[in-house]
Amino acid sequence: MAGLIGIGLTGILGHQGALNTTGNNITNANTPGYSRQEVVFETQQGQRTGAGSVGTGVSISEIRRLANEYLVQQVREDSTLTGEQQTLNTELSRLDNLLGGETTGLNGALNNFFASLQNAAEDPASLPQRQLVLSEAQQVVNRFQALNQEFIQQRESIKTQMQQGVKDANTLMKNIAELNLAISESPGLAQGKMPNELLDQRDESLRKLSELVNIRVTETEGSQVNVSLSNGLSLVVGRNAAQLGTQNSAEDPTRLEFTLTNGGRTLNIDEQITGGGLGGLKRFDNEALKPAFDELGRIAISISSAMNHQHEIGMDLAGELGGLFFSDVNDLAVQRSRVVANANNQLPRDGQLAVEITDSSKLPAGSWTLQFGGDGRSFELIDKASGKVVNQGRLPDPVESEISMPGFNIRIEGGTFNAGDKYLIQPSRNAAESINLEVSREEDLAFASPIRATTGEQNTGTGEIDQGAMLNVRNPFTGSLLPGFQSSGELANGPLTIKFDTDPNDPSALTYTVTGPGGTVVGTPNQPYDPGKTNTVFSGDPADGDDYQGFQFKIKGKPAVGDSFEIGYNDNGISDNRNAELLAALGTANTMNGGTQSFTEGYAGVVEAVGVKTRQSQFDLEAGKTLLEQSSAQRESVSGVNLDEEAGKLIQFQAGYNASAQVISVAQDLFNTLLQTFR
Repeated sequence: MAGLIGIGLTGILGHQGALNTTGNNITNANTPGYSRQEVVFETQQGQRTGAGSVGTGVSISEIRRLANEYLVQQVREDSTLTGEQQTLNTELSRLDNLLGGETTGLNGALNNFFASLQNAAEDPASLPQRQLVLSEAQQVVNRFQALNQEFIQQRESIKTQMQQGVKDANTLMKNIAELNLAISESPGLAQGKMPNELLDQRDESLRKLSELVNIRVTETEGSQVNVSLSNGLSLVVGRNAAQLGTQNSAEDPTRLEFTLTNGGRTLNIDEQITGGGLGGLKRFDNEALKPAFDELGRIAISISSAMNHQHEIGMDLAGELGGLFFSDVNDLAVQRSRVVANANNQLPRDGQLAVEITDSSKLPAGSWTLQFGGDGRSFELIDKASGKVVNQGRLPDPVESEISMPGFNIRIEGGTFNAGDKYLIQPSRNAAESINLEVSREEDLAFASPIRATTGEQNTGTGEIDQGAMLNVRNPFTGSLLPGFQSSGELANGPLTIKFDTDPNDPSALTYTVTGPGGTVVGTPNQPYDPGKTNTVFSGDPADGDDYQGFQFKIKGKPAVGDSFEIGYNDNGISDNRNAELLAALGTANTMNGGTQSFTEGYAGVVEAVGVKTRQSQFDLEAGKTLLEQSSAQRESVSGVNLDEEAGKLIQFQAGYNASAQVISVAQDLFNTLLQTFR
């Protein structure tokens, strides 16, 4: 009887364990990372008799955790991809909405500004129209600065997310290390009795870590795992966890870079952080936000440069030459702010550099690294976008020199340079922040042209002269005022007289000579004149000496010998709108990208580039989510809890429990019957 009772008891205990396991599965059906468990029954060793072996019941050999490591790893990999795309898409969508919004973008302000200039050109003496131009110009400045500030806020948000992501990753790595220790010290591990709950917790921590950064997981002795970055740098080794961190970038202090501290040694691992949320933040910063900073600054420089030049060669209501319209793109402090010395440069760190904008129409958007080698005189200029060397050479002695690039020059002003020293060159990065409106009064708007031409009263020929086109009031080589514009409110070397005569070498041909006050010849005398075409008076090349006056006139028709035209200052030209029309025309003129784009087209290119990246990230995110859903479903098919299946098992194990109890009841009845026979 004792044997039958023992058999029934093992059945009760075994099925009780199975019921507990099934109940545990049901209650953890919605627990993240939980892997379904099942009881493995094993027949107990039988009792040997002369008639053979008699069974002694059942026992639970193990409670098995149903998990497929390949599927678990696939979920981790897809979580890394989705985490990266989710972060990238979120930040890109924010930037796209900012740049493309009607109230937050730049196009509306630009269109209103140039429309106000066009209206002012129709009535150049109207002070209300001039005030509207100043108001719309200030709105352009405000939009540039507001966009730049939004970029800065998004950059700071990224830095905050990086720091929080690093904290979360460190918490998870510490948790994984602690779980490694707990698993390795789990009782019964040597006999294959696995701590299922601890394994689930570790897998879930690994999955969460994979959402932050791309990791590799390797199993080791004692059922522990080692965790490393994709390039092999260790994050967790057994019970020891490294520490991720952030620090200001030595190259660009406005950015953060990632570090890894392990065993008292700190490494810069910025290039090794890929995938996951942290990798997505890095990609957004490098592929979208930095280029947006550069492109916005390039547009600000192009507008400032073009407007300043056209405004400077105009004349205001007081008869003075126009000054700066927007802030000077080559202010010395601004030039020097375009260069950032690397924090790791060797002492004495006294190198002084500046970046001068030479041609805004050719200025590219981007950043470059100027690095020195050898004895500190040899240099290479590396495009950060492509990693290619775009200029190289050797500094002279003394070092004062210039490194020429399309649209800008890097000026070496002095200092000491050592091998390994680096400087970040950013020609356009801060331009949107530094742009300001320089004109404060309506009367100071230079809508007129400072020159005009008159026809001699005694002319008898059919020659006609236009009202001229201004080229410059300054020598582009020296920056000093040209001779004709060195006195306020007048043509200093004028009036200039263009007089026609016969060619000394060919009496049938015409020539002309330009003279100033007192008959002084200006430029080359006896210039040939062709009556059959439009003739240009004065050179357009500043290298041609006195033949270049900063303006040009066109003459057509057939002047008679002795005919003349006079060029003078445009006194009282308050109703002249020639320069206002040229200022308004800049709105549609191709002044960017080598003369292929207008300002609005240049900005539209920025919006389009960000929009394309945003749409692509949305597609990538949807694809990543689909892959994650598929891999999660595959894992769930193995490790997930099916409540219908578990309900069936409850009935099965309950029946087994009841049947085992019935075995004990039968044994008791038999025992009672046996006792009755001896009464």
